[in-house]
Amino acid sequence: MQSVRKRRGNDLHKQLTSTPGGLKENVPQPFHFDLWFCLTLQNWILDFGRPIVMIILPLEWFPLNKPSAGDYFHMAYNVITPFLMLKLIERTPRALSYSAVYLCIITFVMGASIHLVGDSINHRLILSGYQLHLSVRENPIIKDLKPASLIDSFELLYYYDEQLGHLMYIPFFIILYIYFTGCFTKAKEQNKIPVSGWLLLGPSAVYYWYLVTEGQITELFLLTFLAMVVMVIHQQHKGLSPDSNGLFLFCSFSVTVLLVALWVAYLWNDPVLRNKYPGLIYIC
Repeated sequence: MQSVRKRRGNDLHKQLTSTPGGLKENVPQPFHFDLWFCLTLQNWILDFGRPIVMIILPLEWFPLNKPSAGDYFHMAYNVITPFLMLKLIERTPRALSYSAVYLCIITFVMGASIHLVGDSINHRLILSGYQLHLSVRENPIIKDLKPASLIDSFELLYYYDEQLGHLMYIPFFIILYIYFTGCFTKAKEQNKIPVSGWLLLGPSAVYYWYLVTEGQITELFLLTFLAMVVMVIHQQHKGLSPDSNGLFLFCSFSVTVLLVALWVAYLWNDPVLRNKYPGLIYIC
């Protein structure tokens, strides 16, 4: 009797841990409108709206030695985004490596926190006359600092903000790609984006365009999109195609690629950007 109970307990454990929420492989999933809506809304408000709220609200309300309104938005983004990403991963019907997912989320939070500090101080430097189109050592408010070793500290800050901080998007896109790999099914009725998804598609794509251009992560985004294209082709050979959630994510990225291409073409001959970002692919 005890061995039977133990066997049943093991079987139940396997069912619950093999896939998030105890779901079976290849079970069609409904369109996750609640998560996509929350993710899009908080992206627009907490990330895209962050510089806007700093412009609108009076500077007197937020002394330079205290966090600004944008900093509070950034703090909320650093908490809500990883939470929504975890909830999204929970709904995939495919068995995933939770160790890889947790590592990506932890790294994302660490990178986002670094970016928060760098962005906050960078905003205050701009208010003091710092010019973004110039390098750290070429800025008038920096190059005359004494002792000269202080300039090295500001260069370190620039590295944390503009380079290491932007690497936070690597685990962000890895999580989206991991989720996308589980969004394939043979159920034809699940291979269509509902009306609610089409309404979210435009705002979602525009946000990703902003993320790519403002964060200067074109190569990372294009590599992720290329990996998604390869995954679609690979799964089609197995008779599988993206479900409504996978199709929504893939179409959002496709529109983003188009927007980024138009943006790069529009700014192709901009003298300031061409000088600061030389190369085949550059954006502001």
